Amino acid sequence: MRLLFGGTSTARQPDPTGWPPTYRAPGGTTTMADTPTVGRRTVLQAAFTAPAVAALTATTAPEASARTSPRDPDDPRFTIAVLPDTQYLLDEGGSDPEPVRHTLRALLQRPDVVFLAHLGDVTEHGTESEMRTADAVFRTIDGRMPYSVLAGNHDVPGGTDDQRAATPYSRTFPPGRFSRMGTSAGFDAKGYNSFHVIRAGGRQWLLLALDWRVSDQGIRWAQQVIDRHPTLPVVLTTHDLVSADDGDAVLSEHGRRLWDGLVRRNDQVFLTLNGHYWPPGRTTLTNDHGNAVHLHITNYQDRYYGGAGMVRFYTFDLARGVIDVETCSPWLLTRGSTVPEVETARLTGDADRFSVPIDFRARFAGFAPPALPAARPASAVLVKDTAAYWRFDADGLRAAGTDGGPVAPGSVARDLTGRGNDLTVELIGAAGPEVLTWSADHHDTAPAHASLRFGGGHGPDRGAILRAAPKAPVNSARFESGYTIETFLKLPEPFEGDHAFMGVLSWEGRSGDAGKSSGWSPEEPTCSLNVSGERFLQFVVYPVPTDADPTSWSHAVPTGRWTHVAVVNDGRRTTMYVDGAKISRNASEESKGISTLGKPFVIGATQFALRYGHGFYGWIGDTRIVARALRPAEFLTAVPGR
Repeated sequence: MRLLFGGTSTARQPDPTGWPPTYRAPGGTTTMADTPTVGRRTVLQAAFTAPAVAALTATTAPEASARTSPRDPDDPRFTIAVLPDTQYLLDEGGSDPEPVRHTLRALLQRPDVVFLAHLGDVTEHGTESEMRTADAVFRTIDGRMPYSVLAGNHDVPGGTDDQRAATPYSRTFPPGRFSRMGTSAGFDAKGYNSFHVIRAGGRQWLLLALDWRVSDQGIRWAQQVIDRHPTLPVVLTTHDLVSADDGDAVLSEHGRRLWDGLVRRNDQVFLTLNGHYWPPGRTTLTNDHGNAVHLHITNYQDRYYGGAGMVRFYTFDLARGVIDVETCSPWLLTRGSTVPEVETARLTGDADRFSVPIDFRARFAGFAPPALPAARPASAVLVKDTAAYWRFDADGLRAAGTDGGPVAPGSVARDLTGRGNDLTVELIGAAGPEVLTWSADHHDTAPAHASLRFGGGHGPDRGAILRAAPKAPVNSARFESGYTIETFLKLPEPFEGDHAFMGVLSWEGRSGDAGKSSGWSPEEPTCSLNVSGERFLQFVVYPVPTDADPTSWSHAVPTGRWTHVAVVNDGRRTTMYVDGAKISRNASEESKGISTLGKPFVIGATQFALRYGHGFYGWIGDTRIVARALRPAEFLTAVPGR
């Protein structure tokens, strides 16, 4: 433990020769600057009503023997709980271990918590007496929740490293204590460094729990552990790695040694967690592989009641690509309304409640490339009533070849149904050869592992289209019994320039020529899928029997990520799905068929007044039209066995 604030270090240093360590407690007061001045009961009520802490405030019996409910190891959302320096609550000189015990009981009520990592300084002096108390406290979760513990400078002689002899700490937390947990994978020879393999989010994660002073032997041991698990992402926990001042963390002297000797060269290490110092903080450093490593310090022993069993939750959300972090004291959340209790119960400052965006797939690709579905032949997706199907690999586009290579005008994308709806490449406006290129990029579940990169835009108007021949059957098909139009698209990141209402696909012609006059304009085509300036998908159609333009609007689609779009019409209503999810703004009007005019179907742009302006900007993959309504389980994204 060490206190850092106001730009000055006031240290409580261990005695390098004495046992147990001696210290002089820092004086002065600490201001809870991150807590707004509001009514005390209001704050407590808000804490109690927050869903994330609802389980933590539940009454738990000391003899509770199991988790509240089983968890799904493939759930993309899971939590690692982090418990920092508890030393002031396990002090034989006078303390109260109940807040720590309460926190451990409360964790059993959260099935999303897959692991608990203690960051060291379990006790204040590391004596036999204090370790007996620690032993009794941690028996609360023994055999019920997997956890790790590591030695801080108050648990062991401060002047020693992980090669020290046995201590009350090592006798209290020996390897055998963890053997029944299912996650404990091994200890070093001295028993002060350990590693744990956690199954969560559909994969395995490696957690290293390293002594507060890792020796050269300890670093070699940790390297061997990482080398034996070359595809596992690594969370490194230790007691002393970074310190912080005003939330910005920097490497400590020992932390620099760990960074240079272990962390920076191992791309698998993406997150480090430590205690020892206060206040909490974080930083991001770049490793030798050019990737980000997030280094966090969390310690609340300077807070009311020695931190009151404060726990930090790291909730991994692999679907959203983020780790959400929150901090609270489950014990204080159940207590009174005094000022110290209220301002410590739940912390919401920038250093205590935040999110860490991580593209897990990209971050781990260097050592654990994702296992993607194999490409599927056209025959696997030519379902009953398929009217047209285009793809841009060699099966569907003879011009397919070098990633980034131009696709020349006149190139043909074959309709793999054999129904004669082949599409021919044409350039529009002031387009050059770079406006349409072949790409090996694709949606994970796309049947073809290929796409086309469109470079459309304004100033001047330019683009590329794939256009059906004048007599292609799809041009005049009306689909009055229903239809499903599917495509894959990806918008660039960054999404630069003005691309408002760029067309993804459409039928040429004027709705006015189909006898429609009540829509937005008689100059727009009778059916089109577009992207608005806000990146909303817009599907507008003029049905056969009615003079109307029922329009569906999606949410803003992401950039830099593939999106699957399906427009499903059952002969009465149209429903848009984005990545398999039904959108909310589907048109309520009746919609039967498409008032096609026998004019060409097009991928890559939308006409207005029989003229093309700017074309699509981004990637387009497999596109299919089926003459009936499909269920989501029948979409192009449906991979057998997944």
